[in-house]
Amino acid sequence: MSHASADAHIRFTLHPDHHPSVIATTSGPTSDAARSHLHDLGFRSTGPDTMVLARIDHEEPYYANATAKQLIRYGFTVEIAPSLQEEIDTEWSWGNYPYPWCTRDEVREVSAEAQRIHDDIAEGRLIIHLHADDGHTTVAVGTYASGLRRTVHLHGENHLRQITQEYDDEAEALGEFHKLYTVAVRPGPAPITERERSARNALTAGVRKKNVPARDLAGAATSAVKAAVPPTADPGEHEALLASFLDFGPQWEKYRTWSDETTIASHESLASRVEFDHEARHRTDTAWTFAEYDGPVGERLWSATVTVGTPVALIHAMLSHLDAPVFAGATEPHSALQDAGWHPASHPARTTWQAPNRSMTFEHALRSDDERWALYGGDDLNEIAWSIRLSPGVPHDLLARLTEAASDLYEATRQPAGRQRQPAPVPRLPAVVPRPAPRVR
Repeated sequence: MSHASADAHIRFTLHPDHHPSVIATTSGPTSDAARSHLHDLGFRSTGPDTMVLARIDHEEPYYANATAKQLIRYGFTVEIAPSLQEEIDTEWSWGNYPYPWCTRDEVREVSAEAQRIHDDIAEGRLIIHLHADDGHTTVAVGTYASGLRRTVHLHGENHLRQITQEYDDEAEALGEFHKLYTVAVRPGPAPITERERSARNALTAGVRKKNVPARDLAGAATSAVKAAVPPTADPGEHEALLASFLDFGPQWEKYRTWSDETTIASHESLASRVEFDHEARHRTDTAWTFAEYDGPVGERLWSATVTVGTPVALIHAMLSHLDAPVFAGATEPHSALQDAGWHPASHPARTTWQAPNRSMTFEHALRSDDERWALYGGDDLNEIAWSIRLSPGVPHDLLARLTEAASDLYEATRQPAGRQRQPAPVPRLPAVVPRPAPRVR
């Protein structure tokens, strides 16, 4: 078999914004051939000379290493960045993996099959008709649209999703699914998980960045000013805030998930829930998830996610609302920002309020069905330091409380250029030493 000559160079690096996704940068006369091989091995194009490998099992370093070895055999010149090589050399293990009898290679086989199912759904080859929550995880029924037409039942999420049953008759598969899950059945696919969202963002970040809409003239005056560094939380501050919240909130019950990487706090009313991911490290990782329900067994009213680095004063405002809601009357969510002199700007699909020094931005996506409101560090949603994203249905009282905290945070950190200081810590936070991050996924 003839291989390409060594006149194409491929460099593999960790994705700077979506760890542990991997970027492959190609150059040289035969780079098109290299890109073809990379596509066959799971990489997807994000630019004329860049491709990204983003998986839902966090095994990108392993597969990038396997890809590099194969490209070398084909005659290409391959370079692996030191930071990626360190990840390749580190053998990860899943904490409390639900299939403890599996060897490491068998675990990867399970994850690889889940990845294939995910890709089939994402690329339209597997059409999901219905989904449901079986009390433990997500289940679904879908039909493969090409080739040998077959309908399948799916069980699990992310790297644990499996095909549990196959049917030649679509009607039979749908009828059996309704029989099994009755009133829990919902139309269409389930909402994407945080891991799926992270993989999607890694693959589309480059495209979105090229299509960032221009600011309106109303905000043009601030564009000439260099954005100030957004206030951020230091490592360990989120852990300290969680400890303080649970210590001073007896009405909240704490428990850990089977993987021991997440702490869940449930209110005694069973209508409010807070999740904290102890393994979140990168600035785009979701550290906190908030949700409120219409009663113990009611529908979810709204949800919110908070990434690593978000100032604790803002998270404290959200926790305080869940713990003891305060009626804000007819106050608009942005009133506190308007009073503090934040600059409004209107765009075709959104309205923003930006801090005078452009260190923070509050955004209202008027027609979004997923993330209706957002508060983020910086002036560009594609290059944020941290973010708080809130779904439709979030109470205006909470938004008003959050924007008031953002206004206070801006005033606390506002200093002449080069002399910014970090905000004072949230009151009543005990000193908690951050625990070292275990090498467990």
